[in-house]
Amino acid sequence: MTVAGSVEPLLKLTADAMNEVNELILSKAGSDVELIPEISNYLVTAGGKRLRPMLTIASASIFGYRGDDHVKLATAVEFMHTATLLHDDVVDESDMRRSRATARRIWGNQASVLVGDFLLGQAFRLMVDVGSLAALDVLSTAASVIAEGEVWQLSAARSMETTKRDYEAVIRAKTAALFSSAAEVGPIIAGANERERLAFRQYGDALGMAFQLVDDALDYGGSAATLGKNVGDDFREGKVTLPVILAYQGGNDEDRAFWRAAIEQGQNDEAALASAIERLERTSAVEKTVEEARLYGDKARTALSELPAGQWRDALDEVISFCIGRVV
Repeated sequence: MTVAGSVEPLLKLTADAMNEVNELILSKAGSDVELIPEISNYLVTAGGKRLRPMLTIASASIFGYRGDDHVKLATAVEFMHTATLLHDDVVDESDMRRSRATARRIWGNQASVLVGDFLLGQAFRLMVDVGSLAALDVLSTAASVIAEGEVWQLSAARSMETTKRDYEAVIRAKTAALFSSAAEVGPIIAGANERERLAFRQYGDALGMAFQLVDDALDYGGSAATLGKNVGDDFREGKVTLPVILAYQGGNDEDRAFWRAAIEQGQNDEAALASAIERLERTSAVEKTVEEARLYGDKARTALSELPAGQWRDALDEVISFCIGRVV
């Protein structure tokens, strides 16, 4: 295993099934309404490793699943994720995603929201087509939880009263819920037992938490190339992420006054961003955030130990190292 980890083993194992997923994405994103496939195709070609649908493929395949329902559910998962990104960018007024202009910047907010709704509808059609009430329950619950997380984050934005517990609840809803459900529906359709299903649910949850913690650390300690967005976007948008919470709690009175002015009052120009990074470094807030991600990585590995040994489990273990190793 490399220090930073890799998704390559999982990419290779899921390659054939993911080709089918990509074909199904293009097919189900089609519409007589020209703007829908135009925006959908723009998003599909934007890149991204499609980690969430790969988890669905892997979590079914590790139990020897044969069929095509895992492809349909993986496609549904990717549609849910893409719809969330479309809606997120509107809420956050983001101009850049995966190193390209966001859909809202090109086509506007209204089109982005409505195409996101279309993709969610297609996701649910695919779930119904699979015919598993248990899988439908898991993914539909995730859709509701993600929306709750969005609203919770909106209400917590620009408030330095946000606690670490509040923050963790938001990212568990916004990010970890889809990782967890993507991993859990595989064993459901593969007929795995409850213990194995729980192990994948816990693996996905912990992986999603680690993934988002590292993302939030990278906003202050990464590069635009790594992030696929501008460094400091969270700061400019007034998002209270764990690095900010830790820097606020670990700083002095002058530091706390700075964070309140920057986050709550919008005093967040480039000079303020430079000052924020200096304060984060002084309080080791980014390093502590990454350490928190590593703890979740350990939880993900503990969950993996309950699953069948072999190349699939090894590849899923590598994904943990990859998610955390992005800051190395």
